[in-house]
Amino acid sequence: MGTDLRSVVETVGSLSTSDHKSVVSITLFVTLLCACIVIGHLLEESRWINESITALIIGLGTGVVILLLSGGKNTHLFVFSEDLFFIYLLPPIIFNAGFQVKKKQFFRNFATIMMFGAIGTLVSFTIISLGAIAIFDEMDLGLEIGDYLAIGAIFAATDSVCTLQVLCQDETPLLYSLVFGEGVVNDATSVVLFNAIQDFDLTRINSTIALQLIGNFIYLFISSTVLGVFLGLLSAYIIKKLYFGRHSTDREVAIMMLMAYLSYMSAELFYLSGILTVFFCGIVMSHYTWHNVTQNSRVTTKHTFATMSFVAETFIFLYVGIDTLDIEKWRVVSDSPRTSVEVSAILLGLILVGRAAFVFPLSFLSNFNKSPREKIDFKQQITIWWAGLMRGAVSMALAYNQFTRAGHTQLRGNAIMITSTITVVLFSTVVCGLITKPLVRFLMPSSKELNRSLSSEPVTPKSFSVPLLASQDSDSELFNGTGQASGANGDQVPAVHPIGLRMLLTTPTRTVHYYWRKFDDAFMRPVFGGRGFVPYVPGSPTEQSLHQWPAEEVKD
Repeated sequence: MGTDLRSVVETVGSLSTSDHKSVVSITLFVTLLCACIVIGHLLEESRWINESITALIIGLGTGVVILLLSGGKNTHLFVFSEDLFFIYLLPPIIFNAGFQVKKKQFFRNFATIMMFGAIGTLVSFTIISLGAIAIFDEMDLGLEIGDYLAIGAIFAATDSVCTLQVLCQDETPLLYSLVFGEGVVNDATSVVLFNAIQDFDLTRINSTIALQLIGNFIYLFISSTVLGVFLGLLSAYIIKKLYFGRHSTDREVAIMMLMAYLSYMSAELFYLSGILTVFFCGIVMSHYTWHNVTQNSRVTTKHTFATMSFVAETFIFLYVGIDTLDIEKWRVVSDSPRTSVEVSAILLGLILVGRAAFVFPLSFLSNFNKSPREKIDFKQQITIWWAGLMRGAVSMALAYNQFTRAGHTQLRGNAIMITSTITVVLFSTVVCGLITKPLVRFLMPSSKELNRSLSSEPVTPKSFSVPLLASQDSDSELFNGTGQASGANGDQVPAVHPIGLRMLLTTPTRTVHYYWRKFDDAFMRPVFGGRGFVPYVPGSPTEQSLHQWPAEEVKD
């Protein structure tokens, strides 16, 4: 009896100690997040430092302090967890990206984005994997064929999170849509490849297995996209039919947030790509669902999604920075620091070559049958190549999944790969991130004015209160009832007959987008709602007096 009582007391004591450690960790992270926000605000005008690099540096500094306070011992207070990253941190970032992306710019370049994101990732994966097999096999790291292929998938994954920090959607909409859109598809492709590598028996690679890998990727991509679109439309239909705003705007906001997260978890439940699912769910919800809620809910959801994404991004870079100095992995490779440096340098070289191998050739193919102003010029290609060199938390998460068990490893080869991944992530994020902004300004000094003139999205304050990411969606918004073009304030201006690219951007033509717009107005919006197709229901008595519908948005 005494023994049982003693064991119970020891168990309770260990639980309380564990809880206290969790409280310490959470308190420290909240404090560091506040510090990142304050310092990021003070460095807002810096042309070199961005918030991701700031968080990474603060995380590294915190890791040094923890290491010194622990006397150089491994406390495992902070251990990188791929589950924490993929389940809790990545979904709000990717969803908000789809929710905020300029849809016309994204879908106008959809073919190029898919070539870069899917075909380009396969090219990069192949080059990195073959390079790893040829070079690392001679270094006797104790890796197997599955590890080499996993390395290709790990380092083919670009850091779409960091891209959000170094490129501006308003200043360089074309580059932003290409690099970020490619990054989302790239991350999804890399994760699919990584999971396929773990599922298949790679000891006997043949044409059948290769075809199965390709077929599995196509199935996952299509299924994930369809699931995201379906759940986005379901959320729009539910909110449109039930009119939550009549009683509570809180319910509207809650159902939008939960349906967004449900899209990601549903994809993971069915072993699909949660990244693609939640991204396309965000696009659909911004086009239909967001217009079905009250004005208060629109403002709330817009800022809620953006805030959650911002906090998750900052948390990730803090997390990576602190875990970088986990002494256990560095102790395992302490007897061969030269090998670790060589591996890191080789991986960086393979990343450079792998990205160049598809950016420039695929850009050349993408420029066929395009007008000179639509083509991706050489300076833009260099920027796309450089901005996509950053490797981040996706690479870290996949590396930990492949080469550790619960964040720990004692195998020399695995420890070298983990420390090399950390080195590559730190170097590419800091160096490439620091140089990207000045590079864009150097290569395209007038990119802000030029791209705004080419972009079809409005840059006036109206874009906040009308569609989140949309621009003109119907012929009636382009021309008033007299057949003359409408000005910014609804006034009549002489009709202009544009030519070339300008015509494609402003005047409806017989294109895929034109027919989709007709189908959307005739069938989709009447069923699922959207701008101009949902009767206004005030969320509160005061809102009704404050709310005014723009005349051109009212449709019967």
